[in-house]
Amino acid sequence: MLDVQQIRDLVADHGATVNAGRSIKQLIADGEIPRLGGATVLEGKVSDSVFGEALVTKSGHALRLMFRNNRISTHDVNRGAIPFKDQVLAVNHAHMLDLVQSILGSSQFEVPGLAPSSTVIPAENLRLIMLENVLRLYNAESSTSTSLFQHWLAASAQGVSVMSYAGHELQVDALTRNGRLPYLMDTPSTKDKEDLTTDAEALIAGGVCTASEYAQIRNSSLMAFGVVSQYLMDRGMVLVDTKTEHGVNDAGKIVAADELYTMDSSRFWRLDDSGKLLTRDGRPVSFSKEFARGMVTEKNQQFTAEQASAIAERYIQGLQHLTGGEFSPDLRPRDERIVESTNLILDYLL
Repeated sequence: MLDVQQIRDLVADHGATVNAGRSIKQLIADGEIPRLGGATVLEGKVSDSVFGEALVTKSGHALRLMFRNNRISTHDVNRGAIPFKDQVLAVNHAHMLDLVQSILGSSQFEVPGLAPSSTVIPAENLRLIMLENVLRLYNAESSTSTSLFQHWLAASAQGVSVMSYAGHELQVDALTRNGRLPYLMDTPSTKDKEDLTTDAEALIAGGVCTASEYAQIRNSSLMAFGVVSQYLMDRGMVLVDTKTEHGVNDAGKIVAADELYTMDSSRFWRLDDSGKLLTRDGRPVSFSKEFARGMVTEKNQQFTAEQASAIAERYIQGLQHLTGGEFSPDLRPRDERIVESTNLILDYLL
């Protein structure tokens, strides 16, 4: 695997090059992918989606192409681009998908020849269930206002003995900073411009999902969490929390709609040789977006080149720990990679 110095050299030598390139919206406007002309483009926080009436597979399924980008978002603010982030998370997702696809299902289509590092994801255009399914096993320190940790700090400051969070009643003095929770908790949130933690009853009452849909999402996710946790124990890591999104496909089945168990959607902590949490400066050694959140000191802050490089290095290190394999990036220009992957997908599916 790449050692620390090799990772630093990779980011320093190629980081600026792999970040450079046009957005998918601009590539389409420039005529680089003619078959996507006239399609709808939705630009998201960390990925852009393309779909349209003409994008229907040979088997009759509406196609949605998701283009993972290098942007990083914290506290609902885009902080800039992180070198290699798109490829790292693509490989991260592909690896984890193999572990849990039989449990959670997937909207993705398999395309022969499409590399795991491809940042273009071909998927069925689902009827999305507008909630974020969040599972937590630890009271992980977090600067995010919707986190259990921030709610616990507020409850502690108020001197209350019992706090309510996402439908769970918790003894405040029984919780500790970065401590394990009494059980694996489902703590869903709304899927809005600013996500808000809620509970199953509110989601059902609001028509976001039915009781049976929520039960299926929750129960399958709990099982998948266990499978990933067991895998990580052999990698000397623990799964702290995760966020998944779901939708209904043409067959009426609920399947995973987006990335699974990546460092953007989950938090992973290292274990020492004795199986205890590995700490640095009193905090767990973590591979997650929380590393980047910790660099934020101003509301609309943009990461400097040095900060972006440090984040990129942490992502690559985390990927190698998670997969047990060496990170082998595609160093071709980003535009070339996107156009080639997209044409490969369209040739096979349309």
